[in-house]
Amino acid sequence: MANKPGAVTGARIVGERYVRMKRRQNPEGRMPLMEHLRELRNRILKAAVVLLVGMIIALVFSNATLNIVAHPFCSAVINGRTGCQVVGDKLVASGIFDPFFLRIQVAFWFALVGTCPIWLYQLWAFIAPGLYAREKKWAYLFTLTAVPLFAGGAVLAYFVMDRGLHYLLGLAPQNTLVLPSWDTYLGYFTGMLVGFGIVFELPLVIVMLNIAGILTHERFRKWRRMMIFLIFLIAGIVNPSPDPWTMLMLGGIAVVLVEVAEIIVYFNDKRRARLHPSPYAGLSDDELSPLEATAPVDADSSLN
Repeated sequence: MANKPGAVTGARIVGERYVRMKRRQNPEGRMPLMEHLRELRNRILKAAVVLLVGMIIALVFSNATLNIVAHPFCSAVINGRTGCQVVGDKLVASGIFDPFFLRIQVAFWFALVGTCPIWLYQLWAFIAPGLYAREKKWAYLFTLTAVPLFAGGAVLAYFVMDRGLHYLLGLAPQNTLVLPSWDTYLGYFTGMLVGFGIVFELPLVIVMLNIAGILTHERFRKWRRMMIFLIFLIAGIVNPSPDPWTMLMLGGIAVVLVEVAEIIVYFNDKRRARLHPSPYAGLSDDELSPLEATAPVDADSSLN
């Protein structure tokens, strides 16, 4: 028992020497192509297994997941009443195998969203070794910000898409029986979630462009009116309902997020100017910059 601490210390020293030797042999941490392919295969296999387990769990509760997806349709006012009550107000599955494939499709999307922390980690574990510390920091910031923003837009879309359904199904002329299929409804459902989620990502795109040095606050200030106009234009395109309240809700929240992004851009430009001051700062139009004042004078020009 007395030799245990010494044995542990010796093993640790041997391990550290082995790691240092490996670093000396491969200081940049490079891997052969086949090692990269094996690593990619292992990561994809782990993600696929997790996704498969998530699909099995979602299939066990398929009735509940289908009710969640169908809730906006059943909440929409169709023909003067809420849907899912009589023929014409229900979703239709026309093929023999459609109910089966419908459950598989819905289970896949629920599993994809529910297991995203795990398969995103597998993707990150494959990419991260090739990134510098600064790049990893911005990647963490982007991921931790993008996911809540997209989720916020998707949740808003889920609670307002019944207005769009009410409008679209109300366009049918009189004496027309509309039988919306599950396939077309799922297309509308996912389109609304993705569309609203992308609109909510706009502030993050603005901040990342500023961090990359592409978009400054001065340029943003000049383009503010055009950006606000484009936000409401995109909100009107994404939202199929002519109801102004839904468009104002989506556009208004997006504008607030863009204004928050502007504040971040403003302070980031101030910080950048303080750390790296420009030699032209504070000069009038007819005043020489420090670079021009200290530039060597050409001998031929001085003689003239």
